[in-house]
Amino acid sequence: MALGEATDMRVVIISQYFPPDMGGGATRAQNAARGLTSVGCDVTVVAAVPHYPRGDIPKRYRWKPLVIENHDGITLIRTFVPPVSSQGLLRRIILFLSFVFSSLLALFYIRRPDVVWTANPNVISVFPGVVYRKLFGCLLVQNVDDLWPEALADLGTKNGVLIDSIGPAVAQMAYSLVDGITPISEGYVSTLTDKYHVPPQKIRVVKAGVDIDRFCCHDEGTAGGADLFRVLYIGAFSPAYNFEQVFEAARQLSAHEDIVFTVQGGGEEAARLRRLEEQAGVANIHVVEKIVSREEVARELVGADALLLPLCGVGSIEMGISSKLYEYQAAGKPILCCSSGQPGAYVLESRSGIVIEPGNAKALAEAVLFLKQNPERARQLGENGRRYVEEHLTVDAIGRQLAEFFEWLDSRRGGNKRPERRTSR
Repeated sequence: MALGEATDMRVVIISQYFPPDMGGGATRAQNAARGLTSVGCDVTVVAAVPHYPRGDIPKRYRWKPLVIENHDGITLIRTFVPPVSSQGLLRRIILFLSFVFSSLLALFYIRRPDVVWTANPNVISVFPGVVYRKLFGCLLVQNVDDLWPEALADLGTKNGVLIDSIGPAVAQMAYSLVDGITPISEGYVSTLTDKYHVPPQKIRVVKAGVDIDRFCCHDEGTAGGADLFRVLYIGAFSPAYNFEQVFEAARQLSAHEDIVFTVQGGGEEAARLRRLEEQAGVANIHVVEKIVSREEVARELVGADALLLPLCGVGSIEMGISSKLYEYQAAGKPILCCSSGQPGAYVLESRSGIVIEPGNAKALAEAVLFLKQNPERARQLGENGRRYVEEHLTVDAIGRQLAEFFEWLDSRRGGNKRPERRTSR
């Protein structure tokens, strides 16, 4: 098969997270599945039952070992995890390990694949992929959404043995077992090659991309009312974000009654955000603890005036690029990006927003005020972002990049080693 001709390629995606789960990992897996399907691949997704972040598993999935369904033409096999919230290291490990073992149940329900793409944000997902490769003789490719265990250390996880010894050893083993690696950011490459000694030819950066059709960019007015300028963050309440800078910026702008901040979503930082809201004592910032559908997220983004990514500015968090940025761009609104690394560099490259030093609430407040007072400049930044993702980061483009990398890996090992195909399940 020639490079890029993926019309008969069978791909299995193993991802603990898949919509309606929140977060970039779920979005990344869905976009990859849809993108690969768009270029002609036969895609099966093996994912956990919906559970992230609160552990609220819908009744139709709860305590069932396996559920098979169709998701936009993609075969989706949901497997068991317990109804546990993703709070704290121990609970996360329980969820990770539960999915590692339950994902093997899907082996009996899939067709022999050419490629298994393990799409979890953490490296543990590669181990069921190894079993799949052993049984089917297929390629195994590991996605890297987050550097692990580096991200745990950067977010303050206190477990020296895990972070300093066990974690790096597991990561080293995982990266050595795969045929290829697809990090979502160029910022991860040096860690993979220098720390984990991954050969550069095994690595292909493939960004997360965005489903641009989900976002309607005509002017629907301001969600908070025609006289309000609404600054919105919507997504996971995660330690990766410094929400203190947002509350302080809101306090500094409290005299401007026509500017309002909304922080919406859910996750492990929810209780702390409620405390921050109470302590702020101002009326221009609201915490909305509400998880909504992706369609509703798109409507909220399009209805805002400026979109906020308040990163905490530490370590590996600044090496990646949140898929949230691409959704913000698809919504056609200017971005306020608190970043000292790759996310900020990306916003500057795409000319889609204003970059602020993480923790600098004064600069954030000034940037909000600038966008409010310069609507034409705000409009131009939003249009730049929309144009950039339309040209470079559509779901189809991401699927094509993945398929081409899979084909290239296949050609390196010799196409004649590809497993024989079966015509039925």
